[in-house]
Amino acid sequence: MKRIFSHIDSTVLAMAGLRFLSAGIELTAAILMLVLNDVKKAVTINSLLAIVGPVIFIVTMTIGIFQIADQLSYAKLLFIGLGVFFILFGIYK
Repeated sequence: MKRIFSHIDSTVLAMAGLRFLSAGIELTAAILMLVLNDVKKAVTINSLLAIVGPVIFIVTMTIGIFQIADQLSYAKLLFIGLGVFFILFGIYK
């Protein structure tokens, strides 16, 4: 198994792994909604997903930014940070 992923950058592998984890959580939540067959419980499950999505997004972005931070100027890092802030602000406001 190690041979399969040996040519993939470890940072990219970590970021993709987090996205696979997020997809698994989303799929599990969808199946759970179908099994429970109750609107109130489905809304509760969906509200928990509203927490999971941004957390995975922030962690994935942080991993990527730390990897390329030495290649970026402070101004570009500031713009990336502002972009992440505006995305999260748009989600919650």
